Amino acid sequence: VGNILRFEKDFPGAKVIRLERNYRSTPQILAAASALIAHNDGRLGKTLWTEGDDGAKVRVSGVWDGETEARLVAEEIEVLGVGGTSLDEIAVLVRTGSQTRAFEDSFFSSDIPYRLIGGPRFFERREIRDAVAYLRVINQADDDLAFERIVNLPKRGLGGASLGAIHRAARAGGTALTAAAADLVGTDELRPQARRALAGLLEDFARWRAAAAGPAPLAETVIDESGLAAMWRNDKSPDAPGRLENLKELVVALAQFESLGDFLEHVALVMEHEHDATGERVNIMTLHGAKGLEFDVVFLPGWEEGLFPHQRALDENGAAGLEEERRLAYVGLTRARKRAYVSFAANRRLFNSWQSAIPSRFVGELPGEHVEVDVSQGLYAGGLAEAGADFAPSPGRLSPGAAGGRRTARIAAGAPGVEQPADHGEPGGPQRGARVFHQKFGYGKVLGADGTKLDIAFEKAGRKKVMAGFVEPA
Repeated sequence: VGNILRFEKDFPGAKVIRLERNYRSTPQILAAASALIAHNDGRLGKTLWTEGDDGAKVRVSGVWDGETEARLVAEEIEVLGVGGTSLDEIAVLVRTGSQTRAFEDSFFSSDIPYRLIGGPRFFERREIRDAVAYLRVINQADDDLAFERIVNLPKRGLGGASLGAIHRAARAGGTALTAAAADLVGTDELRPQARRALAGLLEDFARWRAAAAGPAPLAETVIDESGLAAMWRNDKSPDAPGRLENLKELVVALAQFESLGDFLEHVALVMEHEHDATGERVNIMTLHGAKGLEFDVVFLPGWEEGLFPHQRALDENGAAGLEEERRLAYVGLTRARKRAYVSFAANRRLFNSWQSAIPSRFVGELPGEHVEVDVSQGLYAGGLAEAGADFAPSPGRLSPGAAGGRRTARIAAGAPGVEQPADHGEPGGPQRGARVFHQKFGYGKVLGADGTKLDIAFEKAGRKKVMAGFVEPA
């Protein structure tokens, strides 16, 4: 970008020719995208135009959490399909690779064919297969393939010679590799260092199996104590941060299941399921991978501070990073020929806990006259729902999500219609033994409190920790 901005100075007399006519998107989409990118200082200004019909406004939706977001996208795609839109002409464009998991699961459950462009499916990714292998051994000690995959991952001094000895012992005794490994620990067939490492690994598995934790807390513990997380934190390759995000998303996925066995059965079904390669399929890809492509309908989920713009881009590159993130948002909007859907969630899971999210500042930079607030799903608070799109605190604007990136509130005041949590405050909040209601988890009983978090036993969702502000007395 800097080279382009300096071009006229470096080459005096150069003539700037602005290519402003757009042959892809509708005027509504172009106007919304142009207003967004106008917030960038590092650009040569231009105003895009097209001769096409106005088309539909950009739809902005606020939802409760990421799983709801993925489900509603799937439902909208089903409606579009019934209306005659080809699945090949629909794209879900995400900021990070870890976001694909929720949509892959949602489309699998809804039997919507999809293709993941630019990389493997979530459960096929190396770091996910490694972590799942640990979980498989915990669930079933005689899973030899899983044990062989992780016995020296991360590296713990159990190389080919040690693994060969374990295999020979297993064949001789007709036992699983883990049982053979346990026998070898008490012999001198392995070097002392290898014996200690193997004994430590087997002790870890015994401790993890004995833990009374649910699937998500267990996975979080395993990823940490096994060294998988540290391995990727210490890795200096460009894709290491993304692999760490994928491991965090794996824990989020496990939170949807009652038991580890249920989760592993789900993974097996997903891995075995293959859609007809010749049929229509929804496209899932990152915004970076979407450059140069176009689709009739584009879904842009996860427009929240910290996710988009991504916190790492802001931390590493400051203002320049923010402008690059905004260019990505512009790219995403202008991939759409006919319809563009922007969505954000009020809550996201991080490992095994809920975190409140704030709508992206990019949502606040979309012009109100080119935006349609979706109130059809009951996702909006009463006053905002009644007002429809006419809710901006300043002329022609959606309310800013988190100007300056400050996480000072669960939902930015006046942001597009996400239901605000009941504000009980700590002193007057629900007390131990109180019956409460949560919009996602239903009715439950308060077991205890830790600061602003409540430990609640829900009647249908089980025991969970949630923010006190998101429940109300029942």
